[in-house]
Amino acid sequence: MLPINRLNTNTKLTLLKSVSALAPAIILASCTSQTPVQQVPISKPAPVIIIKPSTTPAPVPQPKPAPTPEPKSSYSSFSDWKSDFSARAVSQGYSAYDVSRILDAAQMNSQVISLDSNQAEFAKMPWDYADSAVSSGRVNSGQNKFEEQRSLLSRLESQYGVNAEIITAIWGMESSYGAGTGNSYIPSSLATLAYEGRRRDWAEDQLMALIKLIQHGDIYPIQLNGSWAGGMGHTQFIPATWLEFGVDGNGDGRRSPWETADALSSTANYLSKSGWIRGLSPFYEVSLPANFDFSLLGQKMPASSWRNIGISPIDGAYLDANTPLEMWLPAGKDGPALLLSSNFDVIKVYNNSSNYALGVSLLGRGIKGQPGLQKSWPRYEKALTSFQVRNLQQRLTNAGFDTKGIDGIMGTNTRNAFARWQAVNGQTPDGFVTLTSASSLIW
Repeated sequence: MLPINRLNTNTKLTLLKSVSALAPAIILASCTSQTPVQQVPISKPAPVIIIKPSTTPAPVPQPKPAPTPEPKSSYSSFSDWKSDFSARAVSQGYSAYDVSRILDAAQMNSQVISLDSNQAEFAKMPWDYADSAVSSGRVNSGQNKFEEQRSLLSRLESQYGVNAEIITAIWGMESSYGAGTGNSYIPSSLATLAYEGRRRDWAEDQLMALIKLIQHGDIYPIQLNGSWAGGMGHTQFIPATWLEFGVDGNGDGRRSPWETADALSSTANYLSKSGWIRGLSPFYEVSLPANFDFSLLGQKMPASSWRNIGISPIDGAYLDANTPLEMWLPAGKDGPALLLSSNFDVIKVYNNSSNYALGVSLLGRGIKGQPGLQKSWPRYEKALTSFQVRNLQQRLTNAGFDTKGIDGIMGTNTRNAFARWQAVNGQTPDGFVTLTSASSLIW
């Protein structure tokens, strides 16, 4: 018999039909040779379904995008960082042209690193910072600007719920009401911070946001002068925050931080979106009872709970019983005592410093013609140098009072660690670090 592949077509078809006819008999025969099983009646043979080949072409596998290169942990030079950052930005979809427009002219600025390690909000005593915030010149200028922009500010307060005097105070604190928006080339400042490394991720995020703002047409490369820390325009927004919260306040189709209406509208929008509560003061000055428990510092409790232990506002301001408030002694047991509301924390989203939030709050009061703090500051106390702060942090940490880092910056973690040390070393645990209170830990 010839192999089937050598038969003609008609013969092949005849053989295939014969095999098909015999198939049921072959199957039944094979079943009878096995162990008997219960038979299930079959009513009708199952229909034969013929699947036609699809006319749609099979999908072509797409190449996976190349992963974004990881940044190096260290760089041999500033230009080495620039090259690496540029390559990573382009790999994320930014055009090489837009990257080069801001980065080619960027230069290392060592002064930025020095300023970043010694910010006034953290280095000054609270009264020095407050005195600067509410200087007569700043208050007078603020009152004039408040009147000049009254229509806009009233609209913003109505729309966003943020006090008009707080918006004005931030304007005054950030740029002296637009008189000093900064003369540092922003890409150089941010690139320097990224290369230095302490805040690399943050600085690189700002540079990426800056590129997006230029691509959107909100800002122009020729405008990129601002603060050493990357702040832009009247209220010194950093690029990523402006990208998210910037508002076109004057209706010209652009969101420019160098336009007054845009800047003030964006400040109101930012504070509102950050949780500002209409009608709530950022802080209330109070007096402490003689038996005050200093372990309550930094704790948040309802106003009714503070009232129950003998604490209430000096000026008799009404506090809703359920309003959560936090006790803060900015200058320790011998200075003013303040109950902070959530609006105080909202101001800190602008600048994460309690001294800054206090300065804004006091300036807002001055602009509105309201009195400042009633209790005097202990001006005889002296602040530590950054070298002394570093010694303090090292010795507190070694003694088991972790400061969460040894950086020479007097922050909340260091004050909290110092308060814990005070509690076991015979001092009132108010967390106020001075040359006197910390003398045994800094020499």
